[in-house]
Amino acid sequence: MSARVADFRFLHKYCFPSNSMKRLLLIASLSILALEARAGDNVPKGEWIIVVGGPSLKEWEQYKAQPHDHWWANFVRAARLRTEQLRDGLGPNAPITWLVYKQGYLDRAPQEHQDLITFIESVRDKFNLNLVWFRNGDDVINYLNNGIDRKRQKVAGFEYFGHSNRACFMFDYSSNVDSASKSFLHESQLRQINGWIFARNAYIQSWGCHTGEEMSAWWYHATGTKMIGALGKTQFMMEELPILTSPGGKWVTAPEKLTTKTN
Repeated sequence: MSARVADFRFLHKYCFPSNSMKRLLLIASLSILALEARAGDNVPKGEWIIVVGGPSLKEWEQYKAQPHDHWWANFVRAARLRTEQLRDGLGPNAPITWLVYKQGYLDRAPQEHQDLITFIESVRDKFNLNLVWFRNGDDVINYLNNGIDRKRQKVAGFEYFGHSNRACFMFDYSSNVDSASKSFLHESQLRQINGWIFARNAYIQSWGCHTGEEMSAWWYHATGTKMIGALGKTQFMMEELPILTSPGGKWVTAPEKLTTKTN
């Protein structure tokens, strides 16, 4: 693990450990590392951007052997947990922006019989966030490049919570089309992101499935920053950040082959 990644362990309670004992050991060290961060170490200065994709719909998923998104708040909950960590480590006024795929929650609301937009807005209010609704990958790129004067405020962190495959973030997976997406950010679009917008030591991570297998390399070539992605699948949890679920899975910044150990 690189020193740069290790510097951010105070912001990650569950990302890197591979079992519960390691999690407990990591949590025990968080208070010390958090104090170091507040004192000013290698934590980048600037805006932290969290992108939240939308959930699938029951009409497409209900008959599958392993349906996606039984709970509508899979991605919102994970982003909320991450935001709480960031607030604890960076302070109450550090600039944090949520970019949320609004249409996904408008479409899911009738299935849930509740106003999901109001719930998301309550998270904004609780954590003092800048909430920006988006429609597609071009909107995400435009906010990265131009949402704020990037000469004045760089991007300190960028994290994605949502459906993905090895080549793209899929914001509306199984929402408009069964097992497909019409709203996405594909690896071929990444070259439109201006690499100079990122702060030194900017922290980038995709919490979705498979992005470490290919997309991380495209991200690096496009922006000059390393994106941590999953080798294999991830599973979104209720009380912790997404975990790796594929045998041999791990967090990587460059493509690797998924290997399974056999006895």
